[in-house]
Amino acid sequence: MMDIDILPVQHLDFHVLPLSWPFAAGRRTEIEGYFTHLRREKPQLWNGRVLLLRDFEISGATLQGTMFETDYASFVAWRDWGFPDRDVRACFAMGALLSRDGAFLLGVMNAHTAGAGGIYFPSGVLDPGDVVRGRVDFDRNVRREIVEETGLSLDDVTSDPWLLVLAPSRVALIKIFRFRQSASEMRASILAHLQKETLSELSDVHIVRSPCGCFDLSCSRSLLCGNDGLDFASVDPQTVLA
Repeated sequence: MMDIDILPVQHLDFHVLPLSWPFAAGRRTEIEGYFTHLRREKPQLWNGRVLLLRDFEISGATLQGTMFETDYASFVAWRDWGFPDRDVRACFAMGALLSRDGAFLLGVMNAHTAGAGGIYFPSGVLDPGDVVRGRVDFDRNVRREIVEETGLSLDDVTSDPWLLVLAPSRVALIKIFRFRQSASEMRASILAHLQKETLSELSDVHIVRSPCGCFDLSCSRSLLCGNDGLDFASVDPQTVLA
């Protein structure tokens, strides 16, 4: 299991600056060749614009950060090649879907995606469309990803403050969304949504319960593990119910 730290934060203040990235510029030819190779196997991959994290700090209850824009091909190469630039981190929001009966629902990434087979909370790479008046809107990003990936409505759903998860080369922001439906009802609804999609991001949904039946800063370490983003593929099989 990777070494991670988990901290509660109340407020996020991330801005975007036009910074250069020496890794992307210096290894341009290799990056383009690698992305061409990836697209031969997964032609749906698109080299759009994404945001990466340059630096961050915690000031009181606020997490502040500076992000910059780059292309998806450079991000994927940096990730797949073992994060060679240690001054940069992947930064993303994740929506932890908590059912009425105390279970979490996680999606299995479809074969055509860059994270095929990974098991995740709904999330997506931040992009320039998530920037509002110079600030990154993590809440809007994660709510959009939940709706797009699962089809679940967030009406009458309450949410908790952010959890900051610090892992090697990654900064994840997790928000727990508390649903009124049971885990089985939520799973059935998501699977029905996936059947209607022409090319869904998810191929399946798992119901997962922590060993103690709760989700706090201590037991969550048994769930937050993996090697790509925060991947739940190595969750203890005893916690996976469906």
